[in-house]
Amino acid sequence: MKFQKPPGTQDVLPGSAELWQFVEQTARELCRRYHYREIRTPMFEATELFQRGVGETTDIVEKEMYTFEDRGGRSMTLRPEGTAGVVRAYVENKLYGEPDIAKLYYIGPMFRYERAQAGRYRQFHQFGVEAIGSADPALDAEVIALGYSFYKAVGLKDVAVEINSVGTPQVRAAFREKLLGFLAPMKESLCKDCQSRMERNPLRVLDCKVDQAKFEGAPSILDSLDGECSAHFARVRECLDAMKIPYSINPRLVRGLDYYTHTAFEYKAQGIGSIDTVGGGGRYNGLVADIGGEDRPGVGLGIGLERTLLLLEKQGAGPVSGPAVDVYFIAMGERAEREAPGIVQRLREAGLAVERDYQGRKTKAQFKAADRIGARFAAILGDEELDKSEIALKDLASQEQRNVPLAGLADSIRNLITTEKGIVTNDA
Repeated sequence: MKFQKPPGTQDVLPGSAELWQFVEQTARELCRRYHYREIRTPMFEATELFQRGVGETTDIVEKEMYTFEDRGGRSMTLRPEGTAGVVRAYVENKLYGEPDIAKLYYIGPMFRYERAQAGRYRQFHQFGVEAIGSADPALDAEVIALGYSFYKAVGLKDVAVEINSVGTPQVRAAFREKLLGFLAPMKESLCKDCQSRMERNPLRVLDCKVDQAKFEGAPSILDSLDGECSAHFARVRECLDAMKIPYSINPRLVRGLDYYTHTAFEYKAQGIGSIDTVGGGGRYNGLVADIGGEDRPGVGLGIGLERTLLLLEKQGAGPVSGPAVDVYFIAMGERAEREAPGIVQRLREAGLAVERDYQGRKTKAQFKAADRIGARFAAILGDEELDKSEIALKDLASQEQRNVPLAGLADSIRNLITTEKGIVTNDA
C-alpha cells in the first residue's frame, strides 16, 4: 500500500521549514512592536459560527468548508478563516471586560476545499491580526500598515495596497439597487456564479474574475457613501498618508466575506499564476454582535503564508542564513568518546548549535560530514588534548586550527562568532 499526502496539502521539509520559521518570527516580532498579543483558537468550531460569521452566501460557506458530524451529533467545521474563531473567543472569554482594545494575532492552519493550484491549498496557513473595541479609522490604518510592514520586513518588493469603503448595511442596501439596475440587462451573459450572486449578494458579483471586463462603467459604491462613511474613509486615507503607506483606491474591492463594514483592503502582488491577492482584511463593526456578544467594532487582516513564501522564492528574497551548525564535535579514541556526550551537552546548554557523529565513521568521513552540513568549526578531541585539558578548534572556512582550553571551549567559540574573525594561528 502506497500512501501520499492528500491533494491540496504539502510536506514542509527541512530546508524549507527554516524559511517558514523566518516568516513566522518576522510576524511575531512585528506584532510585538505594534502591541498585538497571540491568541490560539481550536482548529474546528461549531458550523453555525462560520455560517453566521462568514456569511451563508459566501463561496467559503457554500462550497469550501470541511464539515462533519462528531460522535455527539454536533455539526463541526474545520476553520476556513481566523476571524470568526477569534471573535468567538473574545466573546466567550469576556476579553471585552479589559479596559484597553483587544489587539490579537494568530498564526496557524486553515482549511478550504478548493481546486488546488499554485498559491491555493486545501490546508493553508494564515498570519492574521484582529483589533476589537474601537471604531477609530486610525486603527484601520494601523492594521493596513502592519500588513504592509510585514511584506517589507520579509524582503518582498512590489506589494501594492488597494483600499475601498464598503459602507454600512444601510449604504449597501441603497447601492444594491443601483448595481442591480446596471447588471440586469447583462444577466444572461454572466457566468453561473454571478447569476446566482445577483439574487442573494449582488455586491459580490464585482469580485468575479471571469466577467470582470463586463463591469466597466458599473456604479461605484463610493458615490453611495453617506457622510459618516465618507468621513471614516477620508480619515483612513489621511492616516495612511501620514504613515507614508502607498495605496490605491479600488471601488470594486468588496472581499469575499460578508462581515465587512467601512474599510476593506487587499495586498496585491504578481508572480503566483492567476492569483494576485496575497492578503487582505477590513473592518467588521457588526460581527461581535452577530456571534452573540455585546456590539463592539473591530478590524483585522489575514495574510496567506504559502503565497508569501511563493513570492519570496519567485523574487529570490528571504533571509541571508548563516551556518546551521556552529560546531561539529569529533572524538578520536575511547577516552574522547566517553567525554564527548558531556562536552556536547554543555556546548548546547551554552547556546551553541552542535552536531557529532553517531555512525562510527572515521575522522576523515566526519570532516566531510561537517562540511556537508555547513558547520563553522570542528572541535577535535583526542588523547593528547585530554592529557593537556585542551581541545583543537578548526575554522572550516579558513582551515586554520589551534588548541584552546577545554573548560573555556564555549567562550572561545562564542568570541569568534561574535567578532566574526577567523582563528589566528599561534605563528601569526
